Amino acid sequence: MKQLVSLINNMKLKYKLMMFYVVVVMIPVLIIGITLISYFRNAALERAIDQASNNVEKIKSQMSSKLRVPTDISNLLFFDDTLEVLVNTKYPNILELTKAYMDYTEFKEYMLQYREIANIRFFIDNPTLVNNLAITPLTPETEERPWFKKVMETKGIYWLYIDDKEEFLSTTKGSINKLSLIRQVSYPEYNSTGVIMVQVNQNELNNMLSQEPFETIITDEQGYIVAAKNPQLVGTTLASFDIGVNLESQTEKVIQTQVKGEDSYVILDEMSPELSISKLKIISVFETKSILSGANKVSVLGLLIISGVLLVALVMVYIISLLTTNRLLRLSRQLNQVALGNLNIVSHIDGTDEIGQLSRQFNYMVSSINQLISQVIESNEKNSRLEIAQREIKLKMMASQIHPHFLFNALESIRMNAHLKGEKEIANIVRLLGKLMRKNLEVGRERAPLKEEIEMIRSYLEIQKFRYEDRLMYEINFDAKAAEVLIPPLIIQPLVENSVVHGLENKEGTVHVYVSVTMQENEIQVNVSDDGVGMSSQRLAEIMEVITKSEEEQRSRIGMRNVHQRLVLYYGEQYGLKIASEEGRGTEISFSIPNDSDYKQ
Repeated sequence: MKQLVSLINNMKLKYKLMMFYVVVVMIPVLIIGITLISYFRNAALERAIDQASNNVEKIKSQMSSKLRVPTDISNLLFFDDTLEVLVNTKYPNILELTKAYMDYTEFKEYMLQYREIANIRFFIDNPTLVNNLAITPLTPETEERPWFKKVMETKGIYWLYIDDKEEFLSTTKGSINKLSLIRQVSYPEYNSTGVIMVQVNQNELNNMLSQEPFETIITDEQGYIVAAKNPQLVGTTLASFDIGVNLESQTEKVIQTQVKGEDSYVILDEMSPELSISKLKIISVFETKSILSGANKVSVLGLLIISGVLLVALVMVYIISLLTTNRLLRLSRQLNQVALGNLNIVSHIDGTDEIGQLSRQFNYMVSSINQLISQVIESNEKNSRLEIAQREIKLKMMASQIHPHFLFNALESIRMNAHLKGEKEIANIVRLLGKLMRKNLEVGRERAPLKEEIEMIRSYLEIQKFRYEDRLMYEINFDAKAAEVLIPPLIIQPLVENSVVHGLENKEGTVHVYVSVTMQENEIQVNVSDDGVGMSSQRLAEIMEVITKSEEEQRSRIGMRNVHQRLVLYYGEQYGLKIASEEGRGTEISFSIPNDSDYKQ
């Protein structure tokens, strides 16, 4: 983790912004886009599966309705006494047989009355009969056929495809090649058994499937295709349909497989016609690519649009980051010039945003410093006969030492961490920093309201909070009654800075900084404390010795020494800093001032 943070900190700002744009924006958007595309593809497949399943249920219902007519007719023929006499009579000659055939018209009437019926045939062992395409005497070849043996084993109804191309039927008259109902009819009185065959009109079945959006077929239990959207498939077997799985062993209604070498979905369902022993299968097939073609086009178009938008946004982020970093680098170089003592530098950063405002504040600060230096030189050239004037000049010079140091650190924090929070937070921190600069540049005032000092402290802590994130927590307890009390500027802020900087040193975890300003009867009490590492009593004694020495004697601890000496200069020796610290527990710095804005030592 430390190596990652170090790597990020060592990257240039523009590369940080681009990297975080890619990680936080581009990659999530692409992931979401791909997820949505996958969702739409799956939704298209699910809709197709639902539609195919509903179509299969509809065909199942329609098929049951169409097969009910042949079933009812077979029931009527099963109990038809006239038919029983006709097929069991031993006719002495062809004349008697012809007359009997002509008198029996039920078969023709059923075919004329119901369009679902293509033909009705009756098979029985009666050598006096002749084949008239309706009533057919049994032959040895017929008795050997599998369908005949099957129907003679039970009295139930079978639905089977009878192939007219079979050898025994090629010698007979009439064409079958259709889905047919076959059932056994027993005549105990004549000790005979016949077989009723009701053939279904093929056009009715094919027309039922012709409007289906997907390839749909119906097969019998032998595997023959008895109806299909493509009529040319009728009479062939499932093997010719080239389905990549064995449907006989499948229990799922929705099967993903290959049909004719193409990825497809197969919707499978079974139906048992009324009173039937055998079952029919309804199979609907659609190719995956045909369903996904539209979704794929939309997906490609969506990806192109998303990629184009992200690319344009990436270019814009790069341009904006380049412009921002260039301006910040220019301002940083100008600050370095000031730190090196060049007070003739003038910042020419254009724009009205926070960086432009910071540039103008920088110029104002340099101008103010030059003015302060000019005033000090002018005052020194004159005689310093007034002790108060000498103290004020000395205070201004000491106060001015704080500003460039803090400003440089704050801007350095922004430069190193801006990319972690996005441009909105950068703008806020720069705004707070500009606010701090404006307050700092007003240090020439003799005194400022206490509420302005608190505002500046809050801005400072917010900037440090941005810098240290969760490592720093702070709390400000400010008595509103003391808002208008006048105090020397920058009298509390250095103490807060000391708590932040030294409190965070050598301590892992979060450091809490507490600022308390309370108003009592005759004085105002100020406390700044932290729960950092603290210090030993020996170190505390050394610091107290440092802050009480003059500037010429000691050059460290500028901030605390500055505050202590100004308190002493303004209010007297009894109003200096008080420091209490315990090693491992934290440090507390406090002072009090008289509750009288006109008080002077």
